[in-house]
Amino acid sequence: MNFRKQPDRDMAQPPDLSVSFCGITLKNPIIAASGTFGYGVEFEDVVHLHKLGGLVVKGLSREPMIGNPPPRLWETPAGMLNAIGLQNIGVRAFVEEKLPMLNAMRATAAKQEFAVFANVFGYTAADYVEVVRVLNDGEGIAGYEINVSCPNTADGGIVFGTDPRLLDEVVAAVKRVATRPVIVKLSPNVTSIPQMAKVAEQAGADALSLVNTFVAMAIDVETRRPRIANVTAGLSGPAIKPIAVRMVYEAFRAVKIPVIGMGGISRAADVAEFMLAGATAIEIGTANYWDPCATETIAEEMLRWCVEHRVERLSTWTGGVVL
Repeated sequence: MNFRKQPDRDMAQPPDLSVSFCGITLKNPIIAASGTFGYGVEFEDVVHLHKLGGLVVKGLSREPMIGNPPPRLWETPAGMLNAIGLQNIGVRAFVEEKLPMLNAMRATAAKQEFAVFANVFGYTAADYVEVVRVLNDGEGIAGYEINVSCPNTADGGIVFGTDPRLLDEVVAAVKRVATRPVIVKLSPNVTSIPQMAKVAEQAGADALSLVNTFVAMAIDVETRRPRIANVTAGLSGPAIKPIAVRMVYEAFRAVKIPVIGMGGISRAADVAEFMLAGATAIEIGTANYWDPCATETIAEEMLRWCVEHRVERLSTWTGGVVL
């Protein structure tokens, strides 16, 4: 027997799944997360990209990086550990090689646009600034997602996103040169998400995205060695979802800028839950490893979910949790 809630009658018109933030309008709130979707071009033959709201490309650095040695991935009972080490081709190669391919793909999508966001990271504030300067000359980028979960090598290795002073410094520096909206991707490995959200907002962030992965570790009891060559790694997937929902809720209540939520999303109901907590849009990451078609599948499921739950305009759900 099917116990799912069914509509009382057919809706007069299809639900409106579009969302807007920072002057950017997406056809739906589904965004493929950085580090799980390559540069987007790798998924051209797997996913109908124009069915997504957008995608965030792999983190881009000032110079190419080879990443950490293997093993770099380990599946946990309810998630995944990863320590890829931010492997990437470098920002200049992205602008010269990958970005034109993405723009060509969108040009053939019959005007069904999908937004492209560039994820940016560095080990000094100057690194972030230089990457953004190069990206400013690239066409077809909707905004920059600034990954502040990196150690600042110029300040003793303290992670930018865990120190209010350093977070303020890097966000302000990026904002001074950025020609597009700046989304700050917050680290969850802090005592107070509201505090860091406010710091980012006051430094000029146009939006926030959270959460990044949680620092974690796994050990092989047979060999007594860490499962990951880097020893520690980032935990993602369904295991972190309730914590991520809480942090999105706290950030939404602390700031006036939009919040993009992520952390263990694997179905339409998860999207709705994050939006009720305060997310304007969401990003899907780890699910892409289990099913390369996850983003498109969830986007299609979202439409059916809205019909079944009589949701005419999905954007009205943002921050709608009933307390």
